[in-house]
Amino acid sequence: MISDPTYDEAFVWTWLPGATEPVVAGRLVAAGEQMLFNYGQSYLAREHAIPLYDPELPLRRGTLPLLNGLTMPGCIRDAAPDAWGRRVIINRKLGTRGAQIDTGEFDEMTYLLESGSDRIGALDFQLSPTEYVPRETATASLSDLQNAVASVERGVKLSPDLERALFHGSSIGGARPKAMITTPERKFIAKFSSQGDVYSVVKAEYIAMRLAAAAGIDAAPVTLEHVGGKDVLLIERFDRALGEHGWQRRAMVSALTLFELDEMMARYASYEEFATLIRHRFTNPAATLRQLFARLVFNVLCGNTDDHARNHAAYWNGRELTLTPAYDICPQARAGNEATQAMLIVGDDRFSRIDTCLKAAPLFLLAHDEAVALVRRHIEVILEHWDAVCADAQLSEVERELMWRRQFLNPFALEGAPPALAALLD
Repeated sequence: MISDPTYDEAFVWTWLPGATEPVVAGRLVAAGEQMLFNYGQSYLAREHAIPLYDPELPLRRGTLPLLNGLTMPGCIRDAAPDAWGRRVIINRKLGTRGAQIDTGEFDEMTYLLESGSDRIGALDFQLSPTEYVPRETATASLSDLQNAVASVERGVKLSPDLERALFHGSSIGGARPKAMITTPERKFIAKFSSQGDVYSVVKAEYIAMRLAAAAGIDAAPVTLEHVGGKDVLLIERFDRALGEHGWQRRAMVSALTLFELDEMMARYASYEEFATLIRHRFTNPAATLRQLFARLVFNVLCGNTDDHARNHAAYWNGRELTLTPAYDICPQARAGNEATQAMLIVGDDRFSRIDTCLKAAPLFLLAHDEAVALVRRHIEVILEHWDAVCADAQLSEVERELMWRRQFLNPFALEGAPPALAALLD
């Protein structure tokens, strides 16, 4: 592993609810294979201090133990970059040599301290406990960013300006090429086409997000741009709010953190356990359960089998959890019919079938007839809006054929479902 010996600690800064400036919350220290956190005395003394995430890092003195064999606190890992951000950082540090380096060669402390400051949620990481210096970036056009993405994928060293511009997105999770875009009134995540795409992934996600919203799912607003002959998806950020005195940040935790799991154990994450957590710890549990069930059903119907536990999240206000808008609803490439969801649905069953979803409906406090009516509505919305949304995305006939009844409304999804639902597609 390549590591920087000066990065044996980082100070965790956070934006408290409603604040536009961060305060130091505590210290993260590397201890062998683990990373341990303790709150600073100044933070504990603050009148309005909140735990970074109470079940994991309660407000108390001393080094806080890790849960369930985790190597670092999950709520802090949520703020670290994933595959794409790590690749950008490697390119920045090693240039052309970075193309041959696995992302696991650098340690977590390096990724926390080398990634951009405008990361998802309300945390950032600094070398100083007293002076906050944001890792700012240069601005660039979508066209320049698209070119920079291609360079990183080829392992080509970026120019200093493009390096700084693309670096802005290095703290975002996920494997897709992406960058941050800021306007005077809104902030966006820009997702780019990749040279390895075998179908129009960006358009597919745009279509799915639009159809999800039409079906009544609380989904992040999206727009589609066409730059240099390629597609760019702009997703409006929901973890930022523009207040009278500047940008505020909303604290978030992933479902993986809620489950107290790390990436190696993610296969055990389940909608069943998620529903239990919602009943006991979320605001508006009945409405939230219905919303999560709707997202599960839509994922099955649109072919999004990448619904892993980092693709679900909750706001954290220091006391309670609230489900965030849906994001990363992206239909996956599919050669045949049979498919499984990334998270278990009920028991050990993760098959991407409406029949499985209906068996799970009681977990979401839904009667069978209510669940069937929700599925019917989703199918009707997809059928009703498909042509218009595809036209808006400038999807070619060939691209439509590749997605229709393959990702969207694949026959496997309705195997075993009530005949009245399957009849909608006749």
